[in-house]
Amino acid sequence: MEHRIVGPGPYRATKLWNETVELFRARMPLRKHRCRFKSYERCFTAAEAVDWLHELLRCSQNFGPEVTRKQTVQLLKKFLKNHVIEDIKGKWGQEDFEDNRHLYRFPPSSPLKPYPKKPTCQKDVIKFPEWNDPPPSTSQENIPVRPVVMNSEMWFKRHSIAIGEVPACRLVYRRQLTEANIEEIWKSMTLAYLQKVLGLDSLEEVLDIKLVNSKFIIHNVYSVSKQGVVILDDKSKELPHWVLSAMKCLANWPNCSDLKQPMYLGFEKDVFKTIADYYGHLKEPLLTFHLFDAFVSVLGLLQKEKMAIEAFQVCCLLLPPENRRKLQLLMRMMARICLNKEMPPLCDGFGTRTLMVQTFSRCILCSKDEVDLDELLAARLVTFLMDNYQEILKVPSALQTSIEERVAHLRRVQIKYPGADMDITLSAPSFCRQISPEEFEYQRAYGSQEPLAALLEEVITDAKLSSKEKKKKLKQFQKSYPAVYQERFPTPESEALLFPEKPKPKPKPQLLMWALKNPFQPFQRTRSFRM
Repeated sequence: MEHRIVGPGPYRATKLWNETVELFRARMPLRKHRCRFKSYERCFTAAEAVDWLHELLRCSQNFGPEVTRKQTVQLLKKFLKNHVIEDIKGKWGQEDFEDNRHLYRFPPSSPLKPYPKKPTCQKDVIKFPEWNDPPPSTSQENIPVRPVVMNSEMWFKRHSIAIGEVPACRLVYRRQLTEANIEEIWKSMTLAYLQKVLGLDSLEEVLDIKLVNSKFIIHNVYSVSKQGVVILDDKSKELPHWVLSAMKCLANWPNCSDLKQPMYLGFEKDVFKTIADYYGHLKEPLLTFHLFDAFVSVLGLLQKEKMAIEAFQVCCLLLPPENRRKLQLLMRMMARICLNKEMPPLCDGFGTRTLMVQTFSRCILCSKDEVDLDELLAARLVTFLMDNYQEILKVPSALQTSIEERVAHLRRVQIKYPGADMDITLSAPSFCRQISPEEFEYQRAYGSQEPLAALLEEVITDAKLSSKEKKKKLKQFQKSYPAVYQERFPTPESEALLFPEKPKPKPKPQLLMWALKNPFQPFQRTRSFRM
């Protein structure tokens, strides 16, 4: 009696409904019952159905142990309405199921819910500015259209930095990013990050990308207080003062002596009812209607707590700022009430934690269209939010850092060198093809050496270079690519052939002895300076 874990993805609520219906029909115990002096085969009482289904849901990792008996009764009412079950007389279609001894049975076939078909639409690819994107007014005359063939001069310019010579360069300032460019970058990278965390091929069936507002994302990241709560620019969208005061009263109970709480019996229950009534009358749940499928999809990651928290962080960034602020204040109050041991019971029939989940789950997560499991899914989500709200309602630091670095890169001044790759337009990349191991080893050994050998030959045969310049370039090439150089000049003699020695100058004739007039005539002594 175990549920199959339904992971994240589109139509998760429908998959859970069908899974639950199939398990209920296949494993619900059936037996003979008597009612009003008449026997009925293969049926069950309402109470037996509640007991069995309640245990199934509590043991399921898709719903969890927080499921209450009341929620199980609500689900069986929807089973009766959708003809998953019928009463012993064949009646169905109404939600009049009660937890009693009334007899029910399965119809010959229970309809499973079909997966909704959304109209196919062309995917909008969000493209943000790149380094090489020309300004809108750039003419096509200044754009190169084919690759530049690299010659020896370009090769040495490109490698001059490693060699030690720095050529002339120029600074190219990136055209200024507009506010719209930055918003597109935040939206595109945030959605790509969410898709990666969920492990989906596309967000098309989970989220309507056109409804995602990039301004909301940026506001939720930067317009926050020291406590991480969103600060609203439009104060008219703030919580009413009386609601905020009531929430502070219960969140700080009984540590708020400055609030001068009345001491009449049941005061805390009245304050809680005030808060519950306000949130219960919201026109739209805090997580919004259009993000329902996205949050339900994240529930499939609850077995991987770290990934689930990360996915919830990104989804909560997509909320309108006023919704995110109300959610932050509500979750903080709910968590503090549950942890406060001095808080009097707020309801006689439920524990404090169960009361919080049952009271606020539908105002947090709810589907615009009728979804039969939305109450159970909302309770599951709110329970996880209460346990991890401090982490979930933080801005994901990894996402923020990556986007800020991207924006900074696009704004950074670019240094261009003559002949660099940035000055040419590369041809379109070709697709890969599988090769044999032998061919791979051959390409690894000789594939890169052939163009280098051709480049070396070009230097050797360049008649414009003087012998001194040619020797200098060959020495640089030998230092950078010794293997290629050694293959071209295996011996010193082969290298010497490139630069033949100049003929030696004729030696000067030696001084002949007979060139002197009197070679053996002794030197005459000069008169001494001594007196």
